[in-house]
Amino acid sequence: MPLVAGIDSSTQSCKVVIRDSDTGALVRQGRASHPDGTEIHPDHWWTALQEAISQAGGLDDVEAVSVGGQQHGMVCLDESGEVVRPALLWNDTRSAGDAEELIVEAGNGNAKAGAEHWAARTGTVPVASLTATKLRWLARHEPENAARTAAVCLPHDWLSWRLAGHGPGTGPSSLGLLRTDRSDASGTGYYAASSGEYLPEVLESTFGHVPALPTVAGPLDVAGKMPSGALIGPGAGDNAAAALGVSAGVGDVVISIGTSGTVFAVSDVPSKDATGLVAGFADATGHYLPLACTLNATRVFDATAALLAVDLPELSELALTAPEGAEGLTLIPYFEGERTPNLPNATGSLHGITLTNYTRANLARAAVEGVVCSLADGLAALQAQGVSARRVVLVGGGAQSPAVQHVAGAAFQLPVFVPEPGEYVANGAARQAAGVLEGRFPEWPIEGTEVAPAPADGPAPFLTRYRECATRAAMS
Repeated sequence: MPLVAGIDSSTQSCKVVIRDSDTGALVRQGRASHPDGTEIHPDHWWTALQEAISQAGGLDDVEAVSVGGQQHGMVCLDESGEVVRPALLWNDTRSAGDAEELIVEAGNGNAKAGAEHWAARTGTVPVASLTATKLRWLARHEPENAARTAAVCLPHDWLSWRLAGHGPGTGPSSLGLLRTDRSDASGTGYYAASSGEYLPEVLESTFGHVPALPTVAGPLDVAGKMPSGALIGPGAGDNAAAALGVSAGVGDVVISIGTSGTVFAVSDVPSKDATGLVAGFADATGHYLPLACTLNATRVFDATAALLAVDLPELSELALTAPEGAEGLTLIPYFEGERTPNLPNATGSLHGITLTNYTRANLARAAVEGVVCSLADGLAALQAQGVSARRVVLVGGGAQSPAVQHVAGAAFQLPVFVPEPGEYVANGAARQAAGVLEGRFPEWPIEGTEVAPAPADGPAPFLTRYRECATRAAMS
């Protein structure tokens, strides 16, 4: 039984799973934490990876490995392969002004025209998370570091490069051995997902010169070899790896309910959303991965549970005792602003309060329905881009709530599959590693719960009411 390893290098931690490439059975695993912050030296990722590998019993018997990683992070290397400065992560917002300026400049002063230009060119309208905006910030604020930068890569690219035996001091020739994949490249802002090409002119205009960039490997290409001889897969961005981990195919929409919410689909056509709500990423199989995100998800549950003096399982039980629609009580969960729709300064609001419906059970139900309805808006944004949705795959910590599953069946009006809790990103990376080894992606079994859609002739009444209240809230 050949063994493969999947690595998830996320913002918070590094996780390693080792699986049987034939059956997908978990053999062993390890984990190590990353430091907090939005600006991290990549050496911390390498140290955590070594610790996680050690906890997992090492990689000596592994025949292929692949890395899934947090997207967008800016890793700058000098000619010798040394890291120029700590990496700016996806959640570092210092380049927000640079993103706005890039949009306006592309439209010759017209932001709407600029957004249309970027959407058509790269599939994504610039925001602070994208690598291109961080490079523009670097060129403006740290010109000496920008001038030293001979190569730019992403977190998963850098880790794969290190696994292949490259690193600080290995010289200019090793920079040419950097590899990435379509999914992570598509989150940079200087790669066109639709054509599969880098856009050097974007780098020239944002950064002042065109550094060496990782070669974009195909979905099952060998991106390198470890000193042990184990094959290294092309890797993937975290969302694309998660899609692999749950075996999502064209027509599947993956909805992740964690601290924030993420809605992404495997699609056979690229998206180009000039509103900026949907990012036009690529996936790790040769298709596309249009993605929308919401800022408010499980923390709304946490806050409501604290208010009602219950734990999260009790919140779910309480919500299920209330009728669908919470007797007209509607929560708009914009507690921390919102991304879909784009209302960064919005606040949450509670609508339809009466002496009759203002109960603990209805408030619990309204919290669950509010979060699920906001994710339904994310799904609608994808469908507006031509995404064909036949099934929802519900993942993340919030997905395990029976109340969430129940409401999802009514709100999404699609079959809902809830996989058993697991390390979806690391599992997806392991599945990619097995695919590199075997020449095809294996069909590993996935255990989970099927939730049938609620029968309906149109949108659920509580979803319609939610959208009416959300529209009023956005206008206030």
